[in-house]
Amino acid sequence: MNAAIRAVVRQADALGSEVIGIRHGFQGLVNRDWRPLPSRACANILQRGGTILHTARCEAFRDPDLRAKAAEDLRAAGIEALVIIGGDGSFTGAELLNRFDGIKCAGIPGTIDNDLPGTERTLGFDTALNTAVEAIDRIRDTASSHERLFLVEVMGRRSGMLAVHTAIACGAEAVLFPESEEDNYEALVQQLKSNWNRGKLSSIVVVAEGDQSSGASNLIGGGAAFSVGERLKKEHNLDLRVVVLGHIQRGGSPTALDRIWGSRWGCEAVNRLLAGETAFYLGTHAGEMVARPLSYVLESRPEPPKELSGMVRVLSR
Repeated sequence: MNAAIRAVVRQADALGSEVIGIRHGFQGLVNRDWRPLPSRACANILQRGGTILHTARCEAFRDPDLRAKAAEDLRAAGIEALVIIGGDGSFTGAELLNRFDGIKCAGIPGTIDNDLPGTERTLGFDTALNTAVEAIDRIRDTASSHERLFLVEVMGRRSGMLAVHTAIACGAEAVLFPESEEDNYEALVQQLKSNWNRGKLSSIVVVAEGDQSSGASNLIGGGAAFSVGERLKKEHNLDLRVVVLGHIQRGGSPTALDRIWGSRWGCEAVNRLLAGETAFYLGTHAGEMVARPLSYVLESRPEPPKELSGMVRVLSR
């Protein structure tokens, strides 16, 4: 996100426009929590994770009267357009602000879930993926040494994009994710048995936090991996460990790809807004930059490519 902020500020500055930084997202818009963001304010932020503007959820922004007041405040402050970095919730709010209140809006896709329609890439996904793979590479050493099963939970409440790509990249034996069309749990058991019969005694299973395949009640308040582990212990008496990577996936220094695309999208958003375009968000398709109408965010979310989950089983033999 900081790469995108930096690009917006410096591209606007190069074209003679001023940028105002709104802190805490739509909540800051409601509270008028904004300040000028000159070029020098973006020095040395490219390599930093998170966002210098901070973020917050704002359920109140669903209120049409509140949005109308926010639009009025923007116009009074001389703010002519917004660049919103976020996911489907942020883009939905931006689309409403544009359609009903006439505020020009541009969107930059930012979510580690990589589940926005109309784009093959979102900011944060590559960084989160690399973070998860690095962690699992370390866990693999212990799993192999102790001949033990590890269930590693990654983020993804509704989407298995991160889980499936992580599983491929770290050589996991199986992956459990929400969109799977098969019985994830039974497929996992069969895969583990097949591995044991071939003499493979250690395994890594990547579990998306939103997977519901185990059917086990989670009595200890964790995510899906705990439920799966609970059932495996009960039904198969397995010696296993559960590791929840949690919020380490959302932070840290961004990868080169996230920095590059954040910079490209930031510059492009400014160029299009100054050229008179509005109500769009940027993305990629077949490696090229694309723009979609903000309303497109209501289309079906993309799912992990079907062939990838099958590849996990084949490549772990």
